[in-house]
Formats: sequence, C-alpha cells, structure tokens
Amino acid sequence: MLQWVGEHASTLTKTYGNVSSASVGAILRGLLSLEEQGAEQFFGEPMLNIADLMQTNEKGLGVVNILAADALMNSPKLYATFLLWLLSELFENLPEVGDLDKPKLVFFFDEAHILFADAPKALIEKVEMVVRLIRSKGVGVYFVTQNPLDIPETILGQLGNRVQHALRAFTPRDQKAVKVAAETMRPNPGLDIESAITELSVGEALLSFLDAKGAPSPTSRAFILPPQSQFGPIESALRTQLIQNSLVAGVYEQAIDSESAYERLRSRTEASVHNASSRTEASVHNASSKPAISNQGSTQPTTTDQASSGGVLSSVTDFLFGKKTSSQQSLVETVAKTAIRAAGSQIGRQVGQQIVRGVLGSLMGGGSRRR
Repeated sequence: MLQWVGEHASTLTKTYGNVSSASVGAILRGLLSLEEQGAEQFFGEPMLNIADLMQTNEKGLGVVNILAADALMNSPKLYATFLLWLLSELFENLPEVGDLDKPKLVFFFDEAHILFADAPKALIEKVEMVVRLIRSKGVGVYFVTQNPLDIPETILGQLGNRVQHALRAFTPRDQKAVKVAAETMRPNPGLDIESAITELSVGEALLSFLDAKGAPSPTSRAFILPPQSQFGPIESALRTQLIQNSLVAGVYEQAIDSESAYERLRSRTEASVHNASSRTEASVHNASSKPAISNQGSTQPTTTDQASSGGVLSSVTDFLFGKKTSSQQSLVETVAKTAIRAAGSQIGRQVGQQIVRGVLGSLMGGGSRRR
C-alpha cells in the first residue's frame, strides 16, 4: 500500500494535501522495525475478538485473562503497538454507556514504562485521548509501574485511582520520584505522604480513590489483602490445563491463511482467460473440420485446396496461439495480458484509493474502521 501511495502521490495530494516521499519512507521504516520484532507472526488470523475478553462463567462471574507477554516484552515496539491497538479497538467498537457502577472490562498494564519508552509525541497523545474517553465505554485502565516518572504527566493526570507502594530514595532521581508521587496524591492532614512512601513495608500502600461524586478521597495508609492464589511462576502442566479448560480453547491455537483479495482476483482472471481460450480453440477446430467442396461436387478437397486451407488455418492458428519457435506474443496472449493488466489496474486503483482513504481518514480523525 505504501508503494502504491508513493507512486500515486501526485494524485493523492489533490485530495489529502501534500504526500511527500519522505513521509512514506518514514512510515515504511517504522513498519520494518516492527517486522524485525515479529509483527508478521503476531498480527495474523484469526484476529483477536475483544468480546472474548468480557465473558462470564456459568456462575455469572467475570473471567481474568492473563496475557503471557514474557517473550513479547522483549520486543518493546511490538508490545506497545499491540497495547495501543487493543485500546483503540475497544474505543472504536464498544458503545457509549456512561458512568457504570461496575466497569465491563478492566485492564492492568504491567511494566507500563515499556508502552511509553522512546514513544513519539503523536503516540502519547493518542494514548492520552483513549485513556480519557474510554471510561465512557465502561472500560477501566490501570498502569502498573515501579516509578511514577515512567508515565507521562498528561496521562498520569487522567488516572483518578491511585495505589502507591513503597519507593526507596537511594538516588537523586529516586528522591524526585518520591516527591512527584507525594504531590500528585490528595493531602491528608494526619499523614506525611512523602515520608510514608519511603517507610511502607511489604503489603502496605497509600490509597486514594474517587468517591461517589468523582472527587479523589484523602490519601490513607492501608494494608493490601493478598490475593487468594498462588505466588510465583505457574507450572507448565497447570498452565496447559487452564488453557484447555478456557472458554476460548481451540479458537486461536490454529493459524489461518485465508485467501487474499489478490489471490481471488488472479484466479478469477485466469479462469476468464482460460474460458476465452477454450472458446477460441473450439471455434478454430470447428472451422478446420468442415469438408471442402469442389466444383465437381466432390467432398474431397483438391491438393490446392488442402494446401490453401491448411495454410490459412495454420496462419490463423499461429496468429492466435503463436508458434512454439516464435518469440512474438500470440493474439490470445496479448489480449489475456492486456485484460489482466486492465482489470488489475482498475481494481487496484479502486481498492488502493479505498484503503488510502480509510488510513488517511483514520490518521486525520475520520470515521471508524469497518471490516
């Protein structure tokens, strides 16, 4: 698609403004960096259905989905791209529900600093917009990180609920992080937040949540109730058992290589050319099988007639289908290639223009995508 945009930049400029080759090259370099980290294998089929993340069991209780990203986190650009895509999919497809008593879905992004590490300004603005507006879709977002400085201030300001564990001030940067964390939490007259952050023990945290009116509550010091589950890595046998008993077991294990639009158009064109060739061959065969009639009424052709008929038919056949020793294209080959080029060019222009309109429209804040 990028190659098509580069080749038709002058045409697209009249509709979307200047499309420079430098911009196309920059996007291409970004895609190549994603490809090096395994994007071709990651973004495949079947596509993740976001409804699978919001299922309930037979008792009506919600299901906890854990993304095993131990290998994916070694590819930070791909990991950040996936998380942004996931948030964008939810934002674009879920309906507006307003302020629910309980959210339909809650995300906890562990190691959130990977999402913002070396992130361009445009990406941060996109994440900020999604985080700000996705609450009206009934989705809660929590960023989990060891240091609050890892999250940009514009996004940190959108997070109303705070759970702050201990921070140790061993370096000047750590001291700055402690001060920033303390200043961003609502003051409590009976609690020195900055000192408390460095004194918290294992299982303790400073809490500040939004109240019924949407205002942050005064910061309080509390113990966190440990989860009633296993601490430490899960065993491979238990993980396999949980996956097999999952509600989506067998849905995403097998990759699908569906027939692309290009493959469909090519097979359709080849079938049309084959049918046209078959009809032409049948017509030539019928013409050559008719007996020649002499002046004496005999049904046997004369030698001259045979030579003449054979020569004409041979010429017609050679002209249509070409001689095996000839380097020139036959008429059928020429017509077939011309038809393929014309069909591919016309369809390619239409499909390419629709794709570019959708991509550029999305980049410029246009309508939602459709599949």
